[in-house]
Amino acid sequence: MIEGLALANDGRVYKLNGKPALIRKDIPDGKVALLIGGGSGHEPLFHGFVGKNMGDGAACGNVFAAPSPDVIAAAAKAVHRGKGVLFLYGNYAGDNMNFDMAVELLEDDGIEVRTVRVCDDVAAAPPERMHDRRGIAGDIYMIKVAGGAASELGTLDEVERVARKAQGWVRSMGVAVSAGSIPETGKLTFELGDDEIEVGMGAHGEAGIARQKLKSADAIADELMDKILADLPFARGDEVALMINNLGATTMMEMLIVNRRIRAILEREGISVHRTDVGTWLTVQEMAGFSVTLMKLDDELKHYLDMPAESLGYSRM
Repeated sequence: MIEGLALANDGRVYKLNGKPALIRKDIPDGKVALLIGGGSGHEPLFHGFVGKNMGDGAACGNVFAAPSPDVIAAAAKAVHRGKGVLFLYGNYAGDNMNFDMAVELLEDDGIEVRTVRVCDDVAAAPPERMHDRRGIAGDIYMIKVAGGAASELGTLDEVERVARKAQGWVRSMGVAVSAGSIPETGKLTFELGDDEIEVGMGAHGEAGIARQKLKSADAIADELMDKILADLPFARGDEVALMINNLGATTMMEMLIVNRRIRAILEREGISVHRTDVGTWLTVQEMAGFSVTLMKLDDELKHYLDMPAESLGYSRM
């Protein structure tokens, strides 16, 4: 898969020799490096987001498994251009442990590393325990913002500051109407009845906050937005970026119906939408369902979010 992904980039990235990692070919000298990564099975996240004003490299794990510390360290060395490396990844126990171990390995080699974890899932823990929340589709907006900052700002301190601002202002929640599966076992990640939905599940099929009977798209959108808007909280006069993400087997038609309802809710609440992204960025194998992400914006975050981007999974002119 990684070899095929490298080839699909038409020469802009390469597979690190002997390692499951992808690296940009054109990283400028003297640049603060951005290394992203995590388990496979969520394509195009993470390894599809390597490119200009996105990640400089991605360390890849097996399906739903963290990359190993040696892979992470090797990828970090490959992207390092003398200004340090920012690690950006989802807040899962295996990723946390392995990336932290890689930090220790890199410190021994004199490479400075900072870490910012994505913890946008409002269903995973209450606001006072943000550090316990999972990373879901908010990864994409955080990679986009951090990638832009790493391209323009000259110090690791400044890139970390921007990434942490993005971390604090992004919120997401998902719903599944059918489970995904793990290729190695062929088994579903969880069981759902034909007339049931799972609200707030994690990106690997972790239990959500409620299992309910199937509802209309409007009713589901209402429920997700009630929880997302109350969490930051978002307020009248805010400007946001809106992402509706296909978890794997949801049609564009279905997501656009959801988008229509969400835009009506935001208009009612006096929240303006700077940009809308509707598509497939974080999948869970064959899971049917979607997630909604809102990122509150100021002029700084808007600037980095709107910078041109070139990657296989996310491009913007």
